[in-house]
Amino acid sequence: MSVTKSTEGPQGAVAIKLDLMSPPESAKKLENKDSTFLDESPSESAGLKKTKGITVFQALIHLVKGNMGTGILGLPLAVKNAGILMGPLSLLVMGFIACHCMHILVKCAQRFCKRLNKPFMDYGDTVMHGLEANPNAWLQNHAHWGRHIVSFFLIVTQLGFCCVYIVFLADNLKQVVEAVNSTTNNCHSNETVILTPTMDSRLYMLSFLPFLVLLVLIRNLRILTIFSMLANISMLVSLVIIIQYITQEIPDPSRLPLVASWKTYPLFFGTAIFSFESIGVVLPLENKMKNARHFPAILSLGMSIVTSLYIGMAALGYLRFGDDIKASISLNLPNCWLYQSVKLLYIAGILCTYALQFYVPAEIIIPFAISRVSTRWALPLDLSIRLIMVCLTCLLAILIPRLDLVISLVGSVSGTALALIIPPLLEVTTFYSEGMSPLTIFKDALISILGFVGFVVGTYQALDELLKSGDSHPFSNSTTFVR
Repeated sequence: MSVTKSTEGPQGAVAIKLDLMSPPESAKKLENKDSTFLDESPSESAGLKKTKGITVFQALIHLVKGNMGTGILGLPLAVKNAGILMGPLSLLVMGFIACHCMHILVKCAQRFCKRLNKPFMDYGDTVMHGLEANPNAWLQNHAHWGRHIVSFFLIVTQLGFCCVYIVFLADNLKQVVEAVNSTTNNCHSNETVILTPTMDSRLYMLSFLPFLVLLVLIRNLRILTIFSMLANISMLVSLVIIIQYITQEIPDPSRLPLVASWKTYPLFFGTAIFSFESIGVVLPLENKMKNARHFPAILSLGMSIVTSLYIGMAALGYLRFGDDIKASISLNLPNCWLYQSVKLLYIAGILCTYALQFYVPAEIIIPFAISRVSTRWALPLDLSIRLIMVCLTCLLAILIPRLDLVISLVGSVSGTALALIIPPLLEVTTFYSEGMSPLTIFKDALISILGFVGFVVGTYQALDELLKSGDSHPFSNSTTFVR
């Protein structure tokens, strides 16, 4: 659901290269959905060697951890938008399709690696070579746009993650601060707590901006790896505490609808895709394995574990809190210090992860920009672009302060393109000239069409909900919950 040589999330990791320029080796890092787990130095990533390959178990752990971002905390609300039966079933289907699209990407990349005698092929280059292999002359002549399209959606995705993080940080810190005077050591009390009104959530977002600016000014990937490790530990501990809480005292599920209104289903789709959109991590993992022949089995096993965790967290969270479920399940936790510490741990983890997620779009945009100026202006331009980009993510978060809608919008806009639309089309362009069965072509077309429909409807529904909400803030300055 971050970046070092590889990165997490909803959330992927891919080596990034633009043919607009010849970027430095430090720019050829891996993409991500939500945090960083494959820690490797720039020199190692530049070499693209398999001499220090990871084991099967390590690859499995990296794959599972690479999907465990903020998206999982929003899945209980997503199930509310789909229904207690339809939601888990849809997550199962979407997990299967997402895994299948990852297998497609790996298969196409392996084909071009063999054909072009290359040790590694990233997502963008795979799409470019797929278009070059297409018999259509126009697509062949414009094949380089395939890489640009992947880079564009990657930038949108990663900056979208950064916006989600800012809203998440503000909402959780606001609740902790407002409840500080009434927070106790008793986690089993049924007393209703009235939170002390403080400043608006958008002011909390601004308060994080100086810290985020300092974090994004770190350009050394080795230093960011330290933040990645801190983020991983804090979020893992928090997730364990959350799971043990929601499995207690689950009420009667008969009061919950099996299938929710079709009008809210697109919001479920966007949130689910946001969680599953980590397709970029598979190619670097496959490249890093000592024995890549085992990777397809590891990919299937890893995504099965991830899908099971998603379904369990989503269903149990909705069963536990029902219609009171919030945009992040962490906001539903009781007002005692144990569970308030969970929010603080997640705040620390997400704060660290922000810099890692920010690294990918920065390494796409900045090398291209500084190649247009003299060496004298390279550093000032680098720092200026970083400052502008972090301020942009904060501004977008302030303009769209609803965590659930930000997650759904990011998932619908860019997640569907990278995870559902592009891979099936890539398979057709790669293997069509070698002969494909009509059933395979129909399957690929169906997945891409479903992805496109989800893109259009999900984006429309998220924007429509934003317009309906107007200027009102969904979380008032005084909220109540039971501790």
